[in-house]
Amino acid sequence: MSRKALIAANWKMFKTPAEAKAFVDAFLPLVAGHSRDEIALFPSPVLLPTVIEAAKGSNVVIGAQNIHFAPEGAFTGETSIGQLKAVGGTHTLIGHSERRQYFAETDEIVNKKLHAALENGIVPVVCVGEVLADREAGKTGDVLKKQIDGALVGITAEIAAPIVIAYEPVWAIGTGKTATPEMAVEAHKIIRAEVAKLLGPAVAAAVRILYGGSVKPANAKELIGQEEIDGALVGGASLKADSFAAIVKY
Repeated sequence: MSRKALIAANWKMFKTPAEAKAFVDAFLPLVAGHSRDEIALFPSPVLLPTVIEAAKGSNVVIGAQNIHFAPEGAFTGETSIGQLKAVGGTHTLIGHSERRQYFAETDEIVNKKLHAALENGIVPVVCVGEVLADREAGKTGDVLKKQIDGALVGITAEIAAPIVIAYEPVWAIGTGKTATPEMAVEAHKIIRAEVAKLLGPAVAAAVRILYGGSVKPANAKELIGQEEIDGALVGGASLKADSFAAIVKY
């Protein structure tokens, strides 16, 4: 089965509205007409209206870095799916390693957010990955299976089609370290096999699994070019228009 790659930019907590608009204005001409891959930008919540307006009518979709699972309520500092949809956002990251590490997000919270996204027509990019201690202890497979199992509780094959999974080895995020293509492919195979076990082979064959972890123009082709890797979730290298465009056009 041919899976259309998704190349996604996670800007984390960077850029002002003016800087975000300047990026989009510079980036869109560089990827105009690019249809081989889906392209997504994930800016900070305060930037969403600016980026969505700047990218309107282009081949680039916009999503949130995080959403809350409740439709509304007394959740100071959070963004609801209704708010995201109202400004024109179509995608969301869920369970990024930094959300897990710094904001105590659990597999149960990831699962609630995944249900909320699917119920409201938002494309969820569910992030999973192991820390260095897990990898060195040979527990990568156990960690990935636990995170996938937790994320997919109550998800059926009938509603699973929009789900995207991003494998991000935590030890390779912002460190300059990158999983070798072989290491990444091995992890992606573990994830796909676990999805097959839970949701069936058809869903597993169709689900897109991205690699995230110090993806740069220099290594994009050897990573995204692997049959098991269906795109990239890019951090630091996505902050400059020419750098991210080079990754998109690997």
